[in-house]
Amino acid sequence: MKKNLIIILITAMSLLSCHKVLDQYPADYMSPEQYYNTETQLNYALNGVYATLGSGALYGNNMLGAMGLDADEGFDMYSGDDATVGDYNVVTADVKILSYWKALYTGIDRANRLLQNINKPTMGETERNTIKGEALFLRAYYYFMLVSRFGDVPLVLHTIESPTVENLQIPRTPAKEVYNKILTDMEEASLLVKDINTLPGGGRISKSAVWGIMARVCLYMAGNPINETSKYAEAKKWAGKVIELNFHQLNPSYSQIFINYAKDLYDTKESIWEVEFWGNGTGLYTTGMVGRNNGIGSTNDPLIGYATGQIRTSRWYYLLFTTGDLRRDWSVAPFYYSGNPGKEVTWSGTQIYQRFCGKFRRVYEVVTPREGGRTPQNFPLLRYADVLLMYAEADLMANSDPTEEIHEYLNRVRRRARGLDPLAPSATVDLKNLDAAALLNEIKDERSRELGYEMLRKGDLIRWGEFFDNMKAIVADVAGKANDYEIGAYKYFNNAKARDVLWPIPYYEMSVNKKLVQNPGW
Repeated sequence: MKKNLIIILITAMSLLSCHKVLDQYPADYMSPEQYYNTETQLNYALNGVYATLGSGALYGNNMLGAMGLDADEGFDMYSGDDATVGDYNVVTADVKILSYWKALYTGIDRANRLLQNINKPTMGETERNTIKGEALFLRAYYYFMLVSRFGDVPLVLHTIESPTVENLQIPRTPAKEVYNKILTDMEEASLLVKDINTLPGGGRISKSAVWGIMARVCLYMAGNPINETSKYAEAKKWAGKVIELNFHQLNPSYSQIFINYAKDLYDTKESIWEVEFWGNGTGLYTTGMVGRNNGIGSTNDPLIGYATGQIRTSRWYYLLFTTGDLRRDWSVAPFYYSGNPGKEVTWSGTQIYQRFCGKFRRVYEVVTPREGGRTPQNFPLLRYADVLLMYAEADLMANSDPTEEIHEYLNRVRRRARGLDPLAPSATVDLKNLDAAALLNEIKDERSRELGYEMLRKGDLIRWGEFFDNMKAIVADVAGKANDYEIGAYKYFNNAKARDVLWPIPYYEMSVNKKLVQNPGW
């Protein structure tokens, strides 16, 4: 834990700029006493907190198909991920899991240092409070990413200035207590951060982003393993605050949402919060691998863009889409690229498990050349469609009453999926008068159809108590098949175990911090 909770401020490093403008930093090292003396320095430090999101251990690489977060929607068909968490062949020494833990505690420590020094500079209180709110929220979000993957985790709210053996012995805090602190900090942050309509894009934290993520946190608390069902009402409240702004709306085109990410175009009405990347790896900007890991596999074609195509679909997910749903052939690419220069070749009707995730298409990137392994595409963390679906689920679970409002929010997402006006009723698309059980099943399926491959599915299945059964249902579909892709799917899904609802505490961390106790089954 020593390396995770202690941060050295190296101001010459390139940190994430949320306006995609590279800030320049002094080249020499500065101690904390020297560093937090001006508003500019506080903003540099805040950029360092944001930069955690784009880490290669998180949304910058590993989470994009190499950590099993797609659950039953697809599988990792990439040899480099064999015998790792990406193949559900998890061990306590898994490098990706350790890197995930380290990256988040590094971000937490950056936030702690900033918050401890927030009052040092002479500056406007509005600007100071905005920085404080963003840092509070990001620290809370990083804890959410930890507690939802590991369960009980050490809750560290201050910087460990002296990394002695004694100071590094920190026990795990019960998950419910961690969740409560997350919500407390996020609620405080919501009072400090800016309204989304005052921001240039979705890379910066806004009130809408805080409220929407609070709804997500409450849904996690309401489901397994916390099962604090009173949180459904709170989830409805926070999602409702986003809706009641009357600012957000669904983009009329589902595919355009993802084209915008490739083209570095903002649409804060739909895309409320996103991880920012810029460039193709040839400069000093923070680049990622969106579209490279989770795109349509292709060779080093400078026009199409290189992609390893690690995520392949499951038959269950492909068949989940109903007739007329435009999302299917965008989310699950109906073609592959052949040759260099690459040409589109259509998959046959029986070739399902071969198909790539198609959401993040490099061909739409405006930064060239595209043949390298780094991409400028942003990645969505919260979309308005998710808010509508969270509200519908939370309201139904809180009241067991399938109201017209719940149906309406679900139907708005369904209408857009068929190219219709989301706000105009449709006799052929709208679901009406469903009972509570049928409506809940529709909401669950709609979440997958709408949000597939956005790293939310495993968390949803865990909180619904459906993870293991759903993974084994795919095993039954591919058992005994001879096709290489179905064999790959069988290995991936068959590796999944009931214990995989939580990752193991990394072996390295347990060797440093003797007060850590391993998760069950590991």
